[in-house]
Formats: sequence, C-alpha cells, structure tokens
Amino acid sequence: MNLVSIVIPVYNEEEAIGDDLALILKTMKDSGYDYEIIVVDDGSTDRTAEIVRGFEEVRMIQHPYNRGTGAARTTGLRAARGDVVVMTDGDGSYPNQDIPRLLREMESNGWDMVVGARQRETGTLRWLRSPTKWFIRMLASYLTATKIPDLNSGFKAFRRDLALRYLNILPTTHSWVSTITIAFLSDGYIVGYLPIDYYPRKGRSTFHPISDTYNYLSLVVRAVMYFEPLKVFLPVSSVLICIAFLKLVRDIIFYRSFYVPGITVVLIFLSVQVAAIGLLADLVAKRVR
Repeated sequence: MNLVSIVIPVYNEEEAIGDDLALILKTMKDSGYDYEIIVVDDGSTDRTAEIVRGFEEVRMIQHPYNRGTGAARTTGLRAARGDVVVMTDGDGSYPNQDIPRLLREMESNGWDMVVGARQRETGTLRWLRSPTKWFIRMLASYLTATKIPDLNSGFKAFRRDLALRYLNILPTTHSWVSTITIAFLSDGYIVGYLPIDYYPRKGRSTFHPISDTYNYLSLVVRAVMYFEPLKVFLPVSSVLICIAFLKLVRDIIFYRSFYVPGITVVLIFLSVQVAAIGLLADLVAKRVR
C-alpha cells in the first residue's frame, strides 16, 4: 500500500485526543508505512480543536456544527488520499498501537477490510448494550450469511476505493461502522477480524442507548434490504404460508369438511404478495447496483 490514511472523528474529546494522537504518531513513525492523519472535528465546543492544532503533522477538518459521528467519518473518507483508510476513535478506547498489526494482516491475507474485534463490552449501560448488540450481531450474521464477531467496532482498516461506492447508504450516526461492514460482506468482499483490547473511554459518550439501538437495528435490516431483500421477505412469506396451512388443516379437522374461511384465504394471498414484493425488490436492488 502506498499511503495509509488514518481518520479520527471527534466531538468534545479534549480528555483523550491529545494522548491518542501522540500514540498514533509515534506508532506510525516506527511502523515504516507512509501515512497521513485526518481528524474530523464534528462541531466540538470544548478544547478539542485547540489540542489538535498543536500537532503540526495532523490535518484537521471542522464541521461548523455537530452533524453526527457517521457524517464525520464520511467527511474523513472523502478527504483521505490513501489507498487504505484506518478508522479509529479519539476517546482512548481503542488500542491504536495495533494499527500496524491491522495493516500487516490486511496485506498478508489479501483482505479488503480488517475489523478490530473487541473481546468485551465496557460502555455505559453494559447490561442493556451487551444483549442488544448480541441480537443485532446475530441478525446481521444471518442476513449476510457470515459469522460476525464484532459488528459495531469503530477500529478497522479497509480499501478506500471500495468504501467510496457506499457513500449513498452510509448514515450520519453511530451505525456508520456497522453499515459499511455489512456492505462489504453483502457484496462478497473479504472481511477479516483481529481480536483487540478495548478500554473504558475517556470523557462522556455520545451513544444514546434507545435511539442509537433503534438506529442500529433498522439500519441492519435496511442495509441488507439494499443488498439481499429476499433474506427479509422470504422468511416472512414462509411464516405466513405455514400459518395459513396449519389453520387450513385445523379448520378441516374442526368442521369435518373442506372448509376454507376468509382469514385463511387472506393469509395465503398475503404470503404470495410478500414473496412477490421480495422478488421485485431483489430485481430492483440488483438492477440499481
């Protein structure tokens, strides 16, 4: 790889961004890789921008107001000049000393993306986030037919040319990192996972347990609808036709004649319609892409 772009979205990260940048600069100077570091300040109101300006080797892009961490990642992706983009956070939670390890594994294995898979959840409201993320990860694994150790990790490296293809579906929220992983997997690109440490963040998290969990769930389904809509529609259609069949058998036994009530007919037609919509959605998705 000729150049590596390290993109760091930040919003009010004055407690951690200085230490993170110092560690990344030292790590990359010793790594032998050509690199650039881009910090996207998403409308911070604290000393974040002032601290970043103290690092002459770092390029900073500022949003005039807070647009969301996903929007900041997209801005950094657009501005990156490298063949490979490394995404990380500026809150002290990721082991940025492992960036060269991500790059080496990506190169040696021919991966299109490598994700730092966290071994434990240390965020706020762990009792709620852990089972919710597990459910969303299992759903995404089913929909992409791939085992996903960590769907929400913001520590990853990927080919920039491939990532640029998905700008139209990448959200402005925390779900950005999940969406781009699903996009790569759904299009058959090779995604590898490396286990990493995960530290308690410094400063206050912008993650909202209710709204961001809803966004994660809806965007997983929406992303797969964009790539493989039949994996959503066909199971629903199958469940409906099974219910209709079981009710038909029950009615025949109960009435001791071939009796088909209106609700059974509705269920049969509904299952056919859902399957037809799924086939049409699949045709449209493949046609558009």
